[in-house]
Amino acid sequence: MRKIIHIDMDAFYASIEERDHPAYRQVPLAVGHAGERGVVATANYEARRYGVHSAMSSKRALQLCPQLVFTPPRFDVYEEVSRQIGNIFHEYTDKIEPLSLDEAYLDVTENHLQMPSATLLAREIKERIRETTGLTASAGISYNKFLAKVASDYRKPDGLFVVTEEQAENFIATLKIEQFWGIGKQTARKMHEMGVFTGADLKQLSRETLIACFGKAGLGYYLNARGIDHREVTPIRIRKSVGAEHTFPTDLTDTSLLNEELETIAREVKERIDEQQFTGRTITLKIKFANFRQITRSRSENHFLTTAEKIHSLAYALLQEAHIAQVPIRLLGISISRTVDPIRSFDGQLKLDFADWD
Repeated sequence: MRKIIHIDMDAFYASIEERDHPAYRQVPLAVGHAGERGVVATANYEARRYGVHSAMSSKRALQLCPQLVFTPPRFDVYEEVSRQIGNIFHEYTDKIEPLSLDEAYLDVTENHLQMPSATLLAREIKERIRETTGLTASAGISYNKFLAKVASDYRKPDGLFVVTEEQAENFIATLKIEQFWGIGKQTARKMHEMGVFTGADLKQLSRETLIACFGKAGLGYYLNARGIDHREVTPIRIRKSVGAEHTFPTDLTDTSLLNEELETIAREVKERIDEQQFTGRTITLKIKFANFRQITRSRSENHFLTTAEKIHSLAYALLQEAHIAQVPIRLLGISISRTVDPIRSFDGQLKLDFADWD
């Protein structure tokens, strides 16, 4: 029986700002930019009570919470705190799979302290994080990654929740479908149309039905509804893509201006490829329109994409193929990716690393 802990920092960016600037405490706070084109990176719990959340436009956030305070992100600080937390994890185990700056899986089946209780280890790790950084974390403990992830979100903030194998069936049955890891708004809406609102409802659907409706992700939903997740905690995560994106000060329709933006983005992607010694043959163009509708277009080449000129020319060709003449565009992004092994792609989706959000 494996013992998996999922540690998730509470409102990570915002909590660091509150720690370093006491005036931000007890007021609705968003990390991001308040401008017309701004986006919320994360919000503290005061702001979340008003419905403000990550990736929301700043304009909408201010409509929901007019007294919202914005502070610009300090990623160098967040990365340093993340390193401190990672050092704490390594005191207990070397089987650590970071998902972002603020969350990670830990396999503590065998651990450096030879402690048999994963729950006691999680409590100690939470306390060490608090003592070292002044921040709180939530922990989920279970026998697999899916349940540990769900459990860490169950009693936020500063929570700790355990799901044993004996408890799993009843626990999953009572979960709202939106609480399942990997089920977003669109998938949840489709499930609601199918009469699926809880884990118990999901368990009634056959493997064949779920795969027919949701593709490869359907197999994951089928297994998760039964408390099954065979994925191991993988200490070394292979980066599958490198990318960059720009949100424009004003919506663009002029093709020549869009082409200029693509050229700039392509140079940024080339610099990141060089910095990270990354190689990839697939280019993906991301287009977000003024109404926030988003599309992507991809193309794979027979050779690695190593020059800004080639990346730019392919991206511009994809833009032309999208047939979006005179449609106002809010954002363009370019990503270069490796070929994804469909067996290892658990949810059946390619995730592009355009940005890391809390």
